[in-house]
Amino acid sequence: MSTIAAKPGPAHSVADWQSNNRQLSATADLERRVSHAIRQEGRSLRNETTIKTSWDESDTCRRLGDRVWDVARCRDSLEACALEVDQEMEALTASKEDLEQALAATAVPLEVTQACLALRQGRRGLELVSDPVEEQLVQEVRLLEKVQQTLQQHIDQDFEQLCILQEARHQLTMDLQNKMDALLVDRTCLSLTLTSAQISLKTNPMRIPPGTVTPQEWAQFSQCNVACAQEAMHSSQQMRENASLTRAKLQNEVESQRRATEFALRKRTHSEEQARHQLEWQLKITEEEVSEMEGDIRGLHHDLQVKSSSLKLAHTRLENRTCRPGMDLCRDQVQLGLVKEVQQLEASIKALDQKLSEAQHSLQKMCLHHTRMIQDLSRKQEALSLEQRSLNTRHRLTTAATATATAAATATAAMVGDKPAIAAVVPLTNSSGRSILKMPA
Repeated sequence: MSTIAAKPGPAHSVADWQSNNRQLSATADLERRVSHAIRQEGRSLRNETTIKTSWDESDTCRRLGDRVWDVARCRDSLEACALEVDQEMEALTASKEDLEQALAATAVPLEVTQACLALRQGRRGLELVSDPVEEQLVQEVRLLEKVQQTLQQHIDQDFEQLCILQEARHQLTMDLQNKMDALLVDRTCLSLTLTSAQISLKTNPMRIPPGTVTPQEWAQFSQCNVACAQEAMHSSQQMRENASLTRAKLQNEVESQRRATEFALRKRTHSEEQARHQLEWQLKITEEEVSEMEGDIRGLHHDLQVKSSSLKLAHTRLENRTCRPGMDLCRDQVQLGLVKEVQQLEASIKALDQKLSEAQHSLQKMCLHHTRMIQDLSRKQEALSLEQRSLNTRHRLTTAATATATAAATATAAMVGDKPAIAAVVPLTNSSGRSILKMPA
């Protein structure tokens, strides 16, 4: 079976053929020009995007480097400020401990002064007087109580300031930790390259995270933390200076009052010793006078007895002469002499008896006064003993002051030696729980 040929299409003219050829050539030429232009634009775009990408990456690295430098500088500033705060906290703690030691040192003087007041209350009679010693002791008690109150106020202020410094140190620590974390992130970003294994496409990387701040707010935050810490340190330094001046002033006042009290006590003791010696001398003289008075009273008694015997004799003679008889009972010279003798003897006996009464009354008064002087002497001896016990009690103050001065001299000598003396100090910790914040290299 033979194959039937297909029916040929309509024939085109030569003009159509030539037109088609020209059209194809023109179209090819146009497409080549368009392709060439596109290729040139593509190459230019490639070069431009390559340069732009390289420039952007270089600019980003530069900005990352600048940012790392800024954060590192801010970190160094925070670190230096934190170290200064730690040093100030140690200094303030040492000042607070000095104040506490000074406060504890006032316990013994106050106890001694109160003990002296209690001892002097044991005086009896007229020896229990409100003398300058008591005034000085009362003034010393008031001064010591004022010193304790003032020192306690400074201790409370130092404690509150330590809390403020601790809070400032906590803020610095948190900011410093954030700066170190930010440095780690930025340094990691700076170390990334096109060949790094950690790079990948992320979902919505251009989003703005919550809590994002401006660079001005970032710088202002750290500056505010440093400014607050510096202000707290300045206040702490002023408090330490004020505490040191106050402590020295109070120590001078206490020492001056102690010397004034001891001077008044020694002066009072000397006055009491003089009064005791004077009273002892008066007792001795009075006892001698009593002894002489007793001798004179015995003499008066003897003279009275003698005069009574003489009076008895004269009375007997007069009575016997009344028995003369008759004209012999005359008032002769003997009679007149006996009458005169009786009158003189009666007058003498009356005078001696009156003088004896006066002597006995005087002796009785001297004995009573002697008893009172003995009692007063006993009270003076007791008072003098109490004053001496007060002086001995106050020797504890002199011993304590000497010990304090010796300790201060020893500490000064140790500081000027080859090696400074290191005191045992309890290590301080900041709010983050770290005593020393170590920085990454």
